Amino acid sequence: MHLSDFDYDLPEDLIAQQPLAERTSSRLLVLDRESGRVAHRQFADLADLLRPGDLLVRNETRVIPARLLGEKATGGQIEVLLVRQVEGEGHVWRCMTRSSKPVRAGMLLHFPGEISGHVLIEESDGCRIIRFECQGDFLAALEQFGKMPLPPYIRREADRNDHARYQTVFARESGAVAAPTAGLHFNDEMFSTLEARGIETCGLILHVGLGTFLPVRSENLDQHRMHGELYEIPAETAEKVNQAHLEGRRVIALGTTSTRALEDAVNENGRLRPGKGMSELFIRPGFRFRVVDGLITNFHLPKSTLLMLVSAFAGRDNILAAYREAVERKYRFFSYGDCMFIG
Repeated sequence: MHLSDFDYDLPEDLIAQQPLAERTSSRLLVLDRESGRVAHRQFADLADLLRPGDLLVRNETRVIPARLLGEKATGGQIEVLLVRQVEGEGHVWRCMTRSSKPVRAGMLLHFPGEISGHVLIEESDGCRIIRFECQGDFLAALEQFGKMPLPPYIRREADRNDHARYQTVFARESGAVAAPTAGLHFNDEMFSTLEARGIETCGLILHVGLGTFLPVRSENLDQHRMHGELYEIPAETAEKVNQAHLEGRRVIALGTTSTRALEDAVNENGRLRPGKGMSELFIRPGFRFRVVDGLITNFHLPKSTLLMLVSAFAGRDNILAAYREAVERKYRFFSYGDCMFIG
């Protein structure tokens, strides 16, 4: 398959620019991946669509306000997006930068809150390795002076409302530069309703990174390489997933990020391994899923790796037909948009 096989027409006015007033008030397109049948529901109906005994696995990463606006030592303006923390001592991050002139190794950068950055390395893909310093806790300073990294198709500046709404209610470990957006539809009451229906929930961590922002540039998909994303599967989650499959119960992934972590951490015998890892898994049609039996996900960009992932799970023709129907019925698309349940 080629990149052009994953294109579709989307009117720009269907790209959601704001979250709905209530998290659970979005629409829900239900796709049967075996038959291709589509039904139209409300997200609040989700508990009626899942089965008692289903295990819902969610990504509990927390989005950091990863955009910093500042100045170079020369006075020129610069925007820095923190992408992934580099393992080791200190606050060293792999970053994307934007400025009128190239950002070179050795440059000093200055940001509000007395945050400074020292550019250590220029990488071949255009990223920079930057060491940050500040008085006090760096992540606390980011919370105060950084901006939420809204995707570029949201054509406005992030505001204080986004600090709460571009974050799941169950986020617990900071490190992501994009939200696991399928989780944005949930509130605490929804999880209580699912629990009352006999639907179990467990968590993992995958820190969503650079791959979310970068388009696929090669028509030949064999030439595309995913950027690595750190993940961790707790022992309790691995045990619950393995037990669910042993008992013939479904594992429902909440989002494509949970899917990538689960499918990356499975061994050759189909058992989920606990522990940390770095996923560079490129899921596209032809991929054999070993863990995920159902998927809750938002609508994804044309020609994106996420659209390829859901096409691998449900079939490309089924997905593109469902997307055409969603466009006709004026569903809201992308991060702040409506939702799908693929079962």
